[in-house]
Amino acid sequence: MIISSVSEDKKIEKRISITPEIAKKYISSGFEVLLSKNYGDHLGFLDKEYEALGVNFSSDQKEILNKGDIIVQLGLLSEENLSVLREKQSLIGVLDPYLNKSKIENYIKKNINFFSLELLPRITRAQSMDILSSQANLAGYKAVVESFAHFEKAIPMMMTAAGTIPAAKVLVIGAGVAGLQAIATAKRMGAIVFATDVRMASKEQVESLGGKFLTVEGSENMETEGGYAKETSVEFKKKQEELLSETLKKIDIVICTALIPGKKAPIIVKDFMIENMQPGSVIYDLAATQGGNTAYTKVDETINKNGVKIMGETNILNKLPTSASNLYAKNMFNFIINLYDKEKKEININLEDEIIAKTLLK
Repeated sequence: MIISSVSEDKKIEKRISITPEIAKKYISSGFEVLLSKNYGDHLGFLDKEYEALGVNFSSDQKEILNKGDIIVQLGLLSEENLSVLREKQSLIGVLDPYLNKSKIENYIKKNINFFSLELLPRITRAQSMDILSSQANLAGYKAVVESFAHFEKAIPMMMTAAGTIPAAKVLVIGAGVAGLQAIATAKRMGAIVFATDVRMASKEQVESLGGKFLTVEGSENMETEGGYAKETSVEFKKKQEELLSETLKKIDIVICTALIPGKKAPIIVKDFMIENMQPGSVIYDLAATQGGNTAYTKVDETINKNGVKIMGETNILNKLPTSASNLYAKNMFNFIINLYDKEKKEININLEDEIIAKTLLK
């Protein structure tokens, strides 16, 4: 059985789905691996390193895609590349089925299997495959590093003969995987960290990392069975606004991570809140590609409002592509091993397996 992958558009996506370490694991598990030429060159993974492990290469993307029984990518292939897929092939990646629903449906009718890994259930057995957690963890870390680089003051408290420099105050909005890593990173670098989330279960996690959890009076646990945040009521939003508005007046750096799967990101930091923030403050919005958590966020732009910098990027993981690829490739391998019947040497789409049933697009 052949596992194949073609290069992504590097202007958009620098991560790869198969690293040499994982190629070796696929081959030792009985797979053939077929990649496009110069697949990992930009990350320092040269073709000769893969070839020494037994990986095959081709310069013809359509041939690679047509030959692969399992195709692993970061996102959905282009329409041109999708057109060369054949019956019973499987495409696995982060396929954004909410956005690409009609396009994917056309190929499902042709008996092609699509597995979208952002739909993995939040169960113990799926943790080693959880691409959202592995990638969000890195994103939370990098968002703090990037925002600190643009903040023109010291982060930790410093006591000098000339006087004391106070520690920077950081607010993390959304205490999921990215948010918790942001809290841990900011705390390690000497900041005073606050956090807010609609899920009350986050309070203990935030406090265990040394953060101070901001609670809306009378709030309830707004968490789905899958562990994601629910949309909040109008009354809750009003109370949250009041709390945030007062808090933001004394905050130096804000890291926004609040997302609802398949929906536009909620606007949490309103225009009037930003107007009351201190000039020189920085907001880093990890929700930018889904509309952003602030009133002014624009993808791949730094907006300056009354001296407050508001930053958002298409893909912050392009700044950590090697680390992100290593984790993504491992997640992908674990998913495929769960999907593969080693004795029959074929994919086993067992819909009684929650992992397979939840990720298979129908």
